[in-house]
Amino acid sequence: MAMPTTVSGGPSYVPAATPGHLPGQPDEPVAPAPRRTRRGFGLIGPRRQRHELPPEQFDALALPVGDDGVVIGVGARDQPAVLGLHRPTPFNVVLVGGLWTAQVIGLRAVATGARVTVETGRQQMWASLAQAANGGYQSMTLHDVGRVPPQGPSIGSPVLVIRDAGMRPPRGRVTSAPWQSVLTLLPYLSPVAPRLMENADLVGVQRVSPEEAAQVGRIMGLPSTDVESLSTLPDGVTLWCDRQSRLYVATHPTDIESGLLGGARRMD
Repeated sequence: MAMPTTVSGGPSYVPAATPGHLPGQPDEPVAPAPRRTRRGFGLIGPRRQRHELPPEQFDALALPVGDDGVVIGVGARDQPAVLGLHRPTPFNVVLVGGLWTAQVIGLRAVATGARVTVETGRQQMWASLAQAANGGYQSMTLHDVGRVPPQGPSIGSPVLVIRDAGMRPPRGRVTSAPWQSVLTLLPYLSPVAPRLMENADLVGVQRVSPEEAAQVGRIMGLPSTDVESLSTLPDGVTLWCDRQSRLYVATHPTDIESGLLGGARRMD
């Protein structure tokens, strides 16, 4: 599923068996045939009762973070919301929102071991972040719009391409591929936004105008309550949605992220 993984439920900030019986014992148990012991094998360990878990608690066994996930914030009940960006199939994300959120996602993707490639016309807005993220390695690279070279993604070296190319991003030379996801950042809706959103596997929407919210609702098939909430979302809150489901996620910066990027904000 394309949605970030978290416990189901509404947004926390707002409008959002009986054990089986052992087989019967034979009337006259037969002693097992003697076995030749081998040193170091067949040692008797501690005895413990069988662990049992009712079906309704199975979800509690799921780890909120895997080796292919990026924690993008918290969702319902303050559970971590994890976005699986590293996939064996192409994956396209569109974020209608602020640069701050895209940069946090990029920085956290680097922390999972991914390479982040940024296609941008405003490298000055990314330079200090890339320098901090690299730490002697080429973990985050910056490229002019239309000049991203092939990245050579693999299962051992996944790639996230962040396209920060303005309101009308041109068709990219580097597209999504196995182990290479693409996140396209749109500051607001534009004439190309419907096409990008319709073709995306996942769409994130931050605070927009009521008119833009209505357009997003038509494209993504959102109920009226979500359409109304889009124009009042706090800074740092994103509605992530696809055609089947939706989830409100609040992104809170760590101390390091605050030092690099400041507090959450919708406007750049």
